[in-house]
Amino acid sequence: MSTTPRTPANPPGSDGAAPVPEPTGTGPADGGSPADPSSGRARGGGPRAPRRLRPRSAAGSVIELVVIVAVALGLALGIQAYLVKPYKIPTGSMEPTLEVGQRVLVNRVGMALGEPHVGEIAVFHPPANAEEGECGNDSHPVTPGGAACDETDDQPASVNFIKRIVAGPGDEIYISQGHVYRRAAGAATFKREADSYIKPCGDNSECNFPRAIRIPPGHWFMMGDNRGDSDDSRFWGPVPTGWIIGQAFATYWPPDRVGIL
Repeated sequence: MSTTPRTPANPPGSDGAAPVPEPTGTGPADGGSPADPSSGRARGGGPRAPRRLRPRSAAGSVIELVVIVAVALGLALGIQAYLVKPYKIPTGSMEPTLEVGQRVLVNRVGMALGEPHVGEIAVFHPPANAEEGECGNDSHPVTPGGAACDETDDQPASVNFIKRIVAGPGDEIYISQGHVYRRAAGAATFKREADSYIKPCGDNSECNFPRAIRIPPGHWFMMGDNRGDSDDSRFWGPVPTGWIIGQAFATYWPPDRVGIL
């Protein structure tokens, strides 16, 4: 019998695969990959350095503040120019509805979307001769007891007035004891305005213009609610549509008079 040793059937490495090396112990002790961010360690095992934020410069802060202020001012001016404008009541001509020093908001958008209407309170440019209380281009005075001014002026004044619209294009009106009697265009009879808002006028001479006048096309007749003490269209005539700035729709000062007009 031969004593030659047998070769094992499957010697190590006989299937062509390379032997798997033993772990050397050089990897992370917790088994995480060196590139694994969840391990909380940077490559090489050291702690991750905190990220530093760049400080904002003083010049950058100033520029940012200037831009914010400029945008805010631009928005405020744009709103006043095209949307809503505040207005302070300068005289007592609109008492008791509006008192001296009271502040209102004027809707400028409405004039771009449509015409004014009888009964609303409007801010507008009066004729150039209004502050002198004269009527028409020839600047003649109007005498109470006759007819109110129905003539127009070609030039507007630079100042702003606030009054109530009591008649519009084509209407006929006369005034008795401060009450406006209006025959609307196409109507058969005169009707007194619903004027619970006016200050009683009585027999004051300025309260009576009994001779009827007709409002020209494209014009509006303005009167203060304080009919006995108001410089208005009775003396300097109707106002063209294009001179009306907008409708006063609300009051915001003083606090005890805040509300819708």
